[in-house]
Amino acid sequence: MSQKHAHKDWLATCPKGLELLLAEELQALGATGLKETVAAVHFEGSLELAYRACLWSRLANRILMPLHSFMLNEADDLYQQCNVIPWESHFTSEQSIAIDFIGTSRLIDNTMFGSQRVKDAVVDRIRRVEGERPNVDTKNPDIRIQVRQHKGRVSVSLDISGESLHRRGYRSGQGSAPIKENLAVALLLRAGWPAMAAEGGALLDPMCGSGTLIIEGAMMAADIAPGILREHYGFQNWLQHDAELWETIREEAQQRKITGLENLELDIRGYDANPRVLEYTTTNIENAGLDDHIRLAHKPIDQFGKPTAERGLLLTNPPYGERLGDVDELIPLYQKLGTVLQKNFHGWRAGIFTGNLDLARETDLSPHKQYSLFNGTLPCKLLIFEDMTSKSAQIAARLQQPAPARDLTEGTMMLVNRFKKNQRRLDGWLKRNDISCYRLYDADIPEYSVAIDMYEGAIHVQEYAPPATIPEKDARQRFAEVKEAVRAYAPKAGRNIFYKERRRQKGDNQYQRLAEEQSPGQSMVVNEGRAKLEVTLSDYLDTGLFLDHRPVRKMLGEMAKGKKFLNLFCYTAVATVQAALGGAKETLSVDMSNTYLDWAGRNFELNQLDSSAHELERADCLTWLKATTYNDYFDLILLDPPTFSNSKKMESVLDVQRDHAELIRDTMTKLSPNGVLIFSNNFRKFKMDELISRQFSVENITPQALDMDFERNPRIHNVWKITRRSTFG
Repeated sequence: MSQKHAHKDWLATCPKGLELLLAEELQALGATGLKETVAAVHFEGSLELAYRACLWSRLANRILMPLHSFMLNEADDLYQQCNVIPWESHFTSEQSIAIDFIGTSRLIDNTMFGSQRVKDAVVDRIRRVEGERPNVDTKNPDIRIQVRQHKGRVSVSLDISGESLHRRGYRSGQGSAPIKENLAVALLLRAGWPAMAAEGGALLDPMCGSGTLIIEGAMMAADIAPGILREHYGFQNWLQHDAELWETIREEAQQRKITGLENLELDIRGYDANPRVLEYTTTNIENAGLDDHIRLAHKPIDQFGKPTAERGLLLTNPPYGERLGDVDELIPLYQKLGTVLQKNFHGWRAGIFTGNLDLARETDLSPHKQYSLFNGTLPCKLLIFEDMTSKSAQIAARLQQPAPARDLTEGTMMLVNRFKKNQRRLDGWLKRNDISCYRLYDADIPEYSVAIDMYEGAIHVQEYAPPATIPEKDARQRFAEVKEAVRAYAPKAGRNIFYKERRRQKGDNQYQRLAEEQSPGQSMVVNEGRAKLEVTLSDYLDTGLFLDHRPVRKMLGEMAKGKKFLNLFCYTAVATVQAALGGAKETLSVDMSNTYLDWAGRNFELNQLDSSAHELERADCLTWLKATTYNDYFDLILLDPPTFSNSKKMESVLDVQRDHAELIRDTMTKLSPNGVLIFSNNFRKFKMDELISRQFSVENITPQALDMDFERNPRIHNVWKITRRSTFG
């Protein structure tokens, strides 16, 4: 197989929080074997793909070619292992090098020392082969080498990108606090700009600064490769560089740029109150070759009128008190922005990227969605607004339109009375245990087969599948009475009631949202003990928080102090949050769903968990457990698999009854000698394998894992405590 088509392992690095977007971008470019990690994505592909990633990735910082990986058992291992790499196949003694050394450990606790030892190993190897040594140039090297150590493992890579890919080559001037180009792209993607641009929507930034958002937005819409202006990449000095292949890829990008600019007819505008900043912006736009496609004007935010375009995206990164001005001085700016949006931008979508949510609240608008991202090291939020009606106006409208009174049916009154009875029974227990999210009703009256959960003022109603003997008409009538009873029981809940109605239909979509009752994308933060957790009551069948597992999470939090915790099939990693808050020194949470891992990351941020100690990994747990490359042992493990899964992302089908024995045995290989495995599942007819009970110490702790609000449904889950059998006695 030729070098051009041979597949290699690659690593793309990116700012923290952009991993999912980067993985999707690399997949679109043709990458396979994608695996996300903190601030990076592993992928597989040919040299051609790596070249395309350097030229076309709008999100990556660097593209690395891994050369060697080893465990650091002694300090001298760093020199010895780096000296065996055949550096002479990558560059000559006539070329200059630079070493980027990242991470510290007990053996190598100084990055400058680590860099020096790697340099010695590389230089000695080249001198031994060629008789001459390469020079070191930390500013403009011909070859850049990255060495990273983490948890005792050292990875050595060749940086084929050269300087960071976020440096496009068009920026010659900037405002006081610019955002990096790849972060700007992430904001545009999260705000839905590609789809909006395809439909002819406009793009506007009322506080454009150096113009990064509008320039990147125009380049995306015109199909312009983000690296087209760069004069140099690291691979161009690499001995194995395929210049002919690179030139073909670059010429293709040049032609796409020409075609894209010819077809670019969107209304893209930038405004700023500082005329001097706009001088820099003008130069940047000209450097990008977009001066015929982007309009600039000097205009303060409070002078905005109604836009000429009927629909579009207003996206902006206003100052938020960290680097520009005082917070109190910025309040009027956000208030003016909110007023402008409410008055003139109905029908538009707006995105505000800020590191100060208190300032964002001054807009008097309710975000439709929000995303957690970092601006450098600063945690920030991208708030997306679809409805430009002010919060105060929404509240006033609801107060002026009370629900009309009506006579309640006998069934509805019976339900209301049961809700009140259950609440009285639970009140004392809820108060004593500081529980704010709980199950109020669980098919207590068989004819009304629903589960009703309370989430700090919001209500989640989930219908169980009606028996086949119940006519569809009757099932609908009973669910309508449930809705009536919920509204009568909690008249002030308003639109904070969310229904999941199961209907007999083909396919997987057995649950339907009721559009007249609720809107998608609504999330809220609730409390469980010390933890703050994000739940979404409208978008999914599951809310992000399994209430029946509350006792299990509490138990894990009490057991976790000073221990290493592993959470398999972690879902939104709520159990990990509780373990971390309970004092776990390290945690690893594994799931194959990008959606859930992204959600878990937001839960970590809500609780200010350090990502270096509390890691998330996207993987099929069945495959991950079989892997031999991960040698860590954990003191405490939660294994909570689904009852059944045949996801396309999995390499095999999971049936918990059939497969639990093998799953438990594989998990026990990751458990430290005195560790504890908590195994849980929701299969009502589950029976523990007898061989497992003989091989390990197995204790059924299901009764202790049920709280008062789930006493009516004792078979909702099974929980087992598993340890290794003592070799004594």
